[in-house]
Amino acid sequence: MAISHFSHYPDQHLSGDNVGLYNSEYEKDACGVAMVATLTGQARHDIVALGLTALRNMEHRGASGAEPDSGDGAGILIRIPDHFLREVLGFTLPSAGSYGTGIAFLPTSDQKSSEVINAMEAMASEEGLSIIGWRDLPINASSLGATAKSVMPSFKQIFLAGKNSESGLALDRLLFTFRKRAEHAHEVYFPSLSSQTIVYKGMLTTGQLEEFFPDLSDERVASPLALVHSRFSTNTFPSWPLA
Repeated sequence: MAISHFSHYPDQHLSGDNVGLYNSEYEKDACGVAMVATLTGQARHDIVALGLTALRNMEHRGASGAEPDSGDGAGILIRIPDHFLREVLGFTLPSAGSYGTGIAFLPTSDQKSSEVINAMEAMASEEGLSIIGWRDLPINASSLGATAKSVMPSFKQIFLAGKNSESGLALDRLLFTFRKRAEHAHEVYFPSLSSQTIVYKGMLTTGQLEEFFPDLSDERVASPLALVHSRFSTNTFPSWPLA
């Protein structure tokens, strides 16, 4: 399962001479959430900015341990910024709604990451999809604590299209099946994989999210809605996938 990757869980001892209190069956969380949206449906960057402000104002709903710069998690969901992507990518995208995208959490080893990417390309074809291309996602990890950095994955943004030019819900069904197969079979995790929305998240504090993902500060990144969350891992442990 993807949850076991990019995580900082303690060892579990349920029997024998070293029985401990930790049991992964009790992993739960209790997030704080907020949403900002337009009344007109028009995509604007200030909606993203307001969402990030709301997130920072929910610092009390998130948590961190003794290391204050390794947070339990923070994230934001926005509409795919189609105009922005067409300006920064080195390849051509189909029309909006006819391609899917998401951020992949991958191994930090170049060799392992390449192996996972190659395996996913074959898997995508089996699921009726073709990979249009990959984008090296810009990040800035300078403010992260040692714990968050120790299990931090590498980040690439994937772009896929249906072999039969599917769009909307038909495409999202294909993307969902591909995503689940990939996560169960390989060391990869997708916060989202959709033709409509994209999630930026990580094992971060509420104040670190925007700095960590420079895309979110770009004026060209516009959305008609922003859904944010701040994680309080009540009786569990911080993790990049669970952020």
